[in-house]
Amino acid sequence: MRGVTSGLRVALVDKHRFPRDKLCGGGITGRALTQYRDIFGGVLPDIPLERRDCISFHAFGAELGTVQDAPPLHLGMRRALDTALVAEAIGAGAVDCTGHAGALSLDAPGVRVGGKLLSAPLIIGADGVNSPTARVLFGQAFDRARVGFALEVERPGAAPEAPLRIDFGAANWGYGWQFPKPDGTTIGVGGVMARNPDMKAALRSYLDLLGISEELPVKGQFLPFGDFRAVPGRGRVLLAGDAAGLVDPITGEGIAHALKSGALAAEAATAALEAGDPDSALRRYGRALAPIHRGLRQAGLLRHIMFREHLRPAFIRSFRASRSLRGEYLRLLAGETEYGAIMQQMALRLPGFGWRALRGV
Repeated sequence: MRGVTSGLRVALVDKHRFPRDKLCGGGITGRALTQYRDIFGGVLPDIPLERRDCISFHAFGAELGTVQDAPPLHLGMRRALDTALVAEAIGAGAVDCTGHAGALSLDAPGVRVGGKLLSAPLIIGADGVNSPTARVLFGQAFDRARVGFALEVERPGAAPEAPLRIDFGAANWGYGWQFPKPDGTTIGVGGVMARNPDMKAALRSYLDLLGISEELPVKGQFLPFGDFRAVPGRGRVLLAGDAAGLVDPITGEGIAHALKSGALAAEAATAALEAGDPDSALRRYGRALAPIHRGLRQAGLLRHIMFREHLRPAFIRSFRASRSLRGEYLRLLAGETEYGAIMQQMALRLPGFGWRALRGV
């Protein structure tokens, strides 16, 4: 944990004790593992994980193909992952203030916990898409006109025969996923909320497509879905992960960006405090986030190719026929490339009118 290992005193505040459940597909990509290794030093978190290197792709009812020997995805439960990360932080020396509801105070700044004010020169709000910290700073945690929404079920029991499957278009301007795990399978759909007035129907249709007829408890959650905050905080408060809107609008991946942004926020805080200028932390952090923001903007443009009805056939043909395009997508999940390379591949394959439509000219 960067702040603790840099010699800072760190308090970990959360209203919940861990373990606690959280809606999440639980896919740990190569990109996320790179961040985990960089922060904690271990190869993998010490939790039950299912390793898969075979991915089945579909889009709008069409089969796009199955990729064998893909960069591996590791699949686990967020309940276990979050508990392991909390243990890593506390083990590194963070003071455990979990299990107490905290209220942000901008005066100190600080967080009121159990009637006491924990004052600090800098605060990092990593409190999710419904971020109470963002609500205090900006009046709302997200823009309801642009936010995504997801529904998810957990099917109990190991299912080694179930494919790891991703379905673009299972929800409008969104996707569906089937992620087999050691003790069950996570199945869900997510998309832009404003374009999906009946997400429950989308989930039911996806479960029917997968041949799942049993009644399973349904969980729901908002997704920032690429609607990130250009200025990731205010004053001496920095926002990281979902609270800053750092979720990929194509893959829905948030774990890797949460890990990376948390580390960058800690580095910015450390540098600002070492310079005796805590007010510079947000500026430093914003500069460090620029590559992530650039990738999310590119992903947002690519989403227009995938989901605009008149451009959709070109995407399906390209993804199905082009080994190099599929390869770039898998390299993206592995953390070996960025969206710019995929955009170049699509530019070579789209008809001219499609590229002009994408550019908005």
